[in-house]
Amino acid sequence: MPKRPGINHLAAVRALEKIGFIVIRQGKHITMSDGLRTIQIPRANPVNAYTMGNIAKQCGLSPEEFRQLV
Repeated sequence: MPKRPGINHLAAVRALEKIGFIVIRQGKHITMSDGLRTIQIPRANPVNAYTMGNIAKQCGLSPEEFRQLV
């Protein structure tokens, strides 16, 4: 089974900014919020595809919708 590619954390931040999330603070993780939900993106390069899938679900997106934003 081929390994799933990860995504750069900065690309994930840009994609989530398109749907209304803003950066609240940055440290080892980037914390973003849209007013209702708060999520954290690890500052890893690349971020594991399974981790990004869970973050997308927390944002209310399917993995396919998230891939279209990136």
